[in-house]
Amino acid sequence: MFPRNEGTLDRVLRVILGVALLAGFFFFPDASYRWAFLIGVVPLLTGLVGSCPLYRIFGLSTCPLKRN
Repeated sequence: MFPRNEGTLDRVLRVILGVALLAGFFFFPDASYRWAFLIGVVPLLTGLVGSCPLYRIFGLSTCPLKRN
């Protein structure tokens, strides 16, 4: 579907960041800024899929080079 442009370390860090932000949504139920934690969906999904739309737009990639 989408070409992979994230390396393993990049994907792991994105998933950890996404889970941490979403956990904040549940740990602070009375906070007025609670909705801001939902931004964690973005790094979580891009980490799970392995493709970042911004990397694609700017022509970046953290994937290791494929050797023939």
